[in-house]
This record gives sequence, structure tokens and C-alpha cells, in this order.
Amino acid sequence: MSDVLPYAHGGPPATGLLRAEVDDFRVDEVLGFEPTGSGEHAFLTIEKRGANTEWVGRQLARAAGVAPVAVGFAGLKDRHAVTRQVFTVQLAGRLDPDWSALDIPGVEVVSATRHNRKLKRGAHRGNRFRIRLRDVRGDTAAIEQRLDAIGARGVPNYFGEQRFGRDGGNVALAEALFEGRRLPREQRGIALSAARSELFNRVLARRVLEGTWDRELDGEVWMLDGTHAIFGPQPHDDALAQRLAAFDIHPTGPSWGAGELRSSGAVRELELAVIEPHALLARGLEREGLSQERRALRLVARDFGHSWESPDRLVVEFGLGAGSFATTLLRELCDWHAAVA
Repeated sequence: MSDVLPYAHGGPPATGLLRAEVDDFRVDEVLGFEPTGSGEHAFLTIEKRGANTEWVGRQLARAAGVAPVAVGFAGLKDRHAVTRQVFTVQLAGRLDPDWSALDIPGVEVVSATRHNRKLKRGAHRGNRFRIRLRDVRGDTAAIEQRLDAIGARGVPNYFGEQRFGRDGGNVALAEALFEGRRLPREQRGIALSAARSELFNRVLARRVLEGTWDRELDGEVWMLDGTHAIFGPQPHDDALAQRLAAFDIHPTGPSWGAGELRSSGAVRELELAVIEPHALLARGLEREGLSQERRALRLVARDFGHSWESPDRLVVEFGLGAGSFATTLLRELCDWHAAVA
């Protein structure tokens, strides 16, 4: 669906190449906490190049002589990138291997200590990105204006195309599941996630078209910035307006599941109208037992900056909260295509 999602700031003013080289896409995980320094889990800061997170986890398990389930990590990081993230390995009475001598292609152990628990999915606060766009074409003044707009206003918090698989095939997989097809556990999880993401993106797309993705509507449910905490609906007042303008709170849309929508008024009416043509996905998610949740409609980049390495080479740097997509921000700036399949 990513190729038809409406833009908040108008079409992108530039074209360019993304991921022309592995070093062009750098990600640093931000956990938001420090290791305890003791415990039965090795706490490893890993820098990987061109490597899949789950593959690295299996290699660490093999090196430590433990089952793959003993390895924990907070999030899946891009394969075609240089990424730095933490893995935990439960050793349970074992001594640490010589992590500095680890021989895994594309993997370096930056630091190793101990921690008292396994790192779970979603445990990180966010990620810091440094992304180089090559062969950038477009009016420089217009590109600079778009960069300013993104920094000042944010972008719609769409789920990125990687959530939907090649040619959006994960949504078709979800439809097949809800029509009775049996799927392996891993594929089932992918399908459910894609179905939820598709419905959220459609609600957000409607609000982008109507110009309300970063504005308050009657019946709004709010999310506190940097958290998953929500509140509302509640009557409009100046304090809410000030918090919205300061990026302290964001409007939300539904992560679909069983139970009543928390939104009311105009927001509820809009959400139900958007979801109704996609009853197969909505009812399927409800039957699977997922609960109604909310996700912020607005994505705000932290410490957003940029520099030109040359007239056709642009570097952007920014931080995003966990669960947000760097490519979602980039699409408002540049019509890019991946140089690596």
C-alpha cells in the first residue's frame, strides 16, 4: 500500500538512491537503560554489517553452546545497513566465551558485560539513524524547505513497506488466513501484523487526505510522546492545544482488534467508515483475539539534522521511537528506490 499513501507535505521534491552501499544506512539502537553488570545473561553490544538480526542471534547461540531461545534482542534491524544493537545470551552457570575472538562474518562485539534478564522484543526506547542519499536530484531550495517542514511538523506515522512484504503479499496472506487457510506459527504472526498495519495505514491515510493527521478532532484519543500511554477522549481546552503544538501528545488511530473503539464522535465515525470495506481483515483480527489498541498518527523525528556531502549527496540524521520507520520519514523527502534488493 505504501505507493498509494497520501503525502502530508506534498509530493517529494527529490529523487535519489537509498542503500547504494551498506555504510549509507546506519542504525544505533537506543535502549534507555543500562545493564546491571551482573546476572546470568551476557549483555553484548554488537555492530553488524549486511547481516540479519535473527541470523546473528543464532550464531551467538552456537558460539555460546546454548539454544537459540536463550538469545534475546529488542528489535529486528535492517539487514542492508550498519547497525549497532544489544543481544543477551543466557549462560546459566556457564563462563563467557571469548567474545572478542568471535568469528562471525560481518559481526563485531563492541562490548560485553552481564545483565540480570533476557532482553525482550520492544524493550528499546528507539533508534538513531544516519542515512546517506546518493544521486540526489531536485531543486535544492525546495529540498531544504521540505527538510524544514519535516523537522518542524513531523510526518504521518505510517507503517513502512517492509511490514507488508514483497508486493504487499503479507496482507494477502492475512486474507487467506482469515478465509480458513492454515499457516505456520511464524507466517501467522506476520499475517496478523500486516493486517493490523494495513487497517491503521488506511485510517491514517484518510486523515492525511482531510488534513487532520496532526490536528484534533472531536472524540480524539491521545498518546503521550515517547510512551504507549493513552488518555481521552475529553473536552477540548487550551492546555490540550498547547500540548499538541509542543509535540507532548499526538492523535491516535486504531490498531484493530476485539473490543470497543475508545474513540468517540467524529474520530469514531471516521474510523468505522474506513474500516467497514475491509471487514474480512477487521473481523479476522477480532476472532484471533487481538485487542483494540492505539498508535500515534504523528511521527516526530528527534534531533533532526542534515548536511550536504556534495551537491548530489545528502545525509540526514534523526532519532525515532521504537516501532516507527525511517523510510516513512524519507518518503516525504525523496522518491527513492533501494539499490540493494
